[in-house]
Amino acid sequence: MQFLGGETVIQTENLTKKFGDLTAVENLSLHVRPGEVFGFLGPNGAGKTTTVRMLTTLIGPTSGAATVNGFRVGQDDIAIRRCTGILTETPGMYDRLSAEKNLTIFAHLYEVEDVKGQVEKYLRFLGLWDRRADLVGNFSKGMKQKLAICRALLHEPALVFLDEPTSGLDPEAARLVRDFIEEIKAEGRTIFLCTHNLDEADRLCDRIGVMKQRLITVDTPANLRQKLYGRKVVFHLREADDALLARVRALPFIKEAQRVDNKFVLGLDDPETYNPALVRLLVEAGADVQFVGELRHSLEDVYLSLIGATEAYDA
Repeated sequence: MQFLGGETVIQTENLTKKFGDLTAVENLSLHVRPGEVFGFLGPNGAGKTTTVRMLTTLIGPTSGAATVNGFRVGQDDIAIRRCTGILTETPGMYDRLSAEKNLTIFAHLYEVEDVKGQVEKYLRFLGLWDRRADLVGNFSKGMKQKLAICRALLHEPALVFLDEPTSGLDPEAARLVRDFIEEIKAEGRTIFLCTHNLDEADRLCDRIGVMKQRLITVDTPANLRQKLYGRKVVFHLREADDALLARVRALPFIKEAQRVDNKFVLGLDDPETYNPALVRLLVEAGADVQFVGELRHSLEDVYLSLIGATEAYDA
């Protein structure tokens, strides 16, 4: 097995996990680049959490191989735990201890040098400093989630695994967590993000992998949209007619064209290059162009299309 070394933070080859007769993850081969937010998407039971547990050495793989930060899973597990942080989907904290005491315990386990300083840094960073002496059992779910993120970052890991970090949070707390993800990305950290929130993945992730026991695809959200749907531009006109549409459809760079009321919906690969020519043609033909916009498919559309195609294939 050949690994890419410094070009990747995570690399797997045919990573597989079985629980008896159940295959949770099958022949997973992927790589995650330094400094990117990599989104890992899939339905419940798709193997996302199992993958995270293997990569963080909480469970061992059945077969295949993986490296994390250059260390091999199954051989260098202690080193992997030292250089990664993890937020699990249901983070366990000591409810009868204060927030500060919880983080202090974990900072010692991580062998953090400046325990007091790191605990204060992250409690302040996530807005919990004023509640540092309160028992965690009295915290809301959002506060516990933020405290668990503090725990994952105490030892300043270069790679952070976040499993459903905004699950069940109110909009304000979820936004705070998203902003925090962007901040730690700006510091150069790599983030492996499991989420069901597709809008969140679209905004945060450089690339996404769609998973359903097997890896379906990996690409940027923009590239996945273009591969599945192409790019479509909508020209809003004061009045539109089929004769004008026929002239537009005849242009060599137009892949598809349809009229919807007084709008032309045009498929083309490079709107930035060809939109000016289209506007000129329409104006010269006497059309009043009111405005131009791009028809944008959501990441949810992409995701459901990919998952649906896989389910049809499996059937």
